[in-house]
Amino acid sequence: MGNLKIGVALWSLGQAPGFTDFEHLLDRAASTGVKAVQPWCVDEKKWSLICALDPERCVTAEQRRNVRRACEKRGLAISGFCAQLAGPKTLGGFGEEEGLEARLGKTRAALRLAAEIGSPIVTTHIGPIPEDRGGSVYSRFLKSVIGVVKDGEKSGGILALETGQESAAGLKQFIEDVGSPNLKVNYDPANMLERGPVEGVEILKDYIVHTHAKDKDPATGKPTVGQGAVPWKEYLAALKRIGYNGWYALEDESGDDEVLGSITAGRKFLEQF
Repeated sequence: MGNLKIGVALWSLGQAPGFTDFEHLLDRAASTGVKAVQPWCVDEKKWSLICALDPERCVTAEQRRNVRRACEKRGLAISGFCAQLAGPKTLGGFGEEEGLEARLGKTRAALRLAAEIGSPIVTTHIGPIPEDRGGSVYSRFLKSVIGVVKDGEKSGGILALETGQESAAGLKQFIEDVGSPNLKVNYDPANMLERGPVEGVEILKDYIVHTHAKDKDPATGKPTVGQGAVPWKEYLAALKRIGYNGWYALEDESGDDEVLGSITAGRKFLEQF
């Protein structure tokens, strides 16, 4: 058995509009044998999604302490949180003007919530960052993220951008343009299959603080870890070379009845390493 720190992206197991629902998801997570969870922590009207941990609902210090207590009661750590929002046209929408201030405000609030709970990493896709660094859309992305992470620097929250919407080199350049110690990377190898999941680790080595463990079967699209196209041996070796010792949050958003089995199978696969 290896020594990887294996958790689960909690939304893989269902939604939690109320705190009782959240506790039910924790029970499901614990049943798979993982050691941590990454909860979702924002509402999103576009998907009719209501979340018990949204910063406008999970407001008081006692409510936030209860989130950690509920996890600890089940022997689960919190690897981080997810504050995935959607713009009118793109996932994240940080490059779109319509509704932008509301998305930025929600993300800042999620960073403060995560820091207060004691697990400060918040992952998200912000939208595809353009390669043209001199264009107006790039400038909008830059201004948006700088504003969010400056707030994170005050609260202690860390914004981890998920890979896949742009090249690893493009993401690295953007992070360096922002220039904040509180802007990092959540690495998803399945999202990087067409861009080079192993090569991307080396490019982004200074910024990876969290990972999603997800696969993709080329024939079926199934995301069960160890049953798809991700070159796990080489990928994990690359992470080891750069000194990564963070969490691997198993993610399966297929929503079918086999998700518990998929998460358990992924956990067992990763335990080999």
